[in-house]
Amino acid sequence: MLQSLKVVLDIQELDMKMIRLMRLKKSRLKELEHIDSLRKELLKQQSDKQEEIAELSRMVAAQEGKIVEIKEKIKKLEAKQSVVKKVDEFNALTQETTSAERERIATEQIASDLIDKRNLEEEILQKIKESLVQSEESSKNLEGEIKESIRMINQEGAEIKTSRDILAKTADLEIMRIYERLLNNKKDRVIVPIENRSCSGCHIALTAQHENVVRKGERLIFCEHCSRIHYWQESEQIEGTAAATKRRRRRLASV
Repeated sequence: MLQSLKVVLDIQELDMKMIRLMRLKKSRLKELEHIDSLRKELLKQQSDKQEEIAELSRMVAAQEGKIVEIKEKIKKLEAKQSVVKKVDEFNALTQETTSAERERIATEQIASDLIDKRNLEEEILQKIKESLVQSEESSKNLEGEIKESIRMINQEGAEIKTSRDILAKTADLEIMRIYERLLNNKKDRVIVPIENRSCSGCHIALTAQHENVVRKGERLIFCEHCSRIHYWQESEQIEGTAAATKRRRRRLASV
């Protein structure tokens, strides 16, 4: 049975590379999304500010139109005042003119405040536009680098898939079915060795009996805690796999 795991162990190594690539690709795509999000936010700020300035301009125009109307009213009042003969009528016109003058002054102040605010908003708009230009310039090279990285990830992924497809044709179908079900569930190594009488997947201690059954390698043995498939890493039957390479590294390190 352990011999049947040999091919699947090599497939697992390819799958782990593929998973790492997919995670890296996802991370790089998020970077692109973040750059695009910043660009959209600046464009929105620019659009909102332009609309705000346009509304202020409409308000200024309305106040200026009101000022013109008040001035015309004052001229008419003054014209009437110049021809009236009765004191009461003259005083009434004077009072109305004074009131109109106060309204004119107040309206001109409102218009002036609106113009000041519009000028301030126009300065802010200019800064937003400058930020947008700078952002476009700085993000252009970064986007190019990220897209090239994604292209290389896709290329490497395609090569890994080709190698995996070739290996999969030689693998035990039943073991592959079990392996792929576990892999889809965990997105991590699902065929793991026992190390120091513990599952190297979930790191929970195992019984001596469990270890002995795994050593024999007569059938698939699953971790009772995490459901991963166990194998004995010291077995000569896994020579030539990536797992065997890791075992030799540990031996050399301990010498």
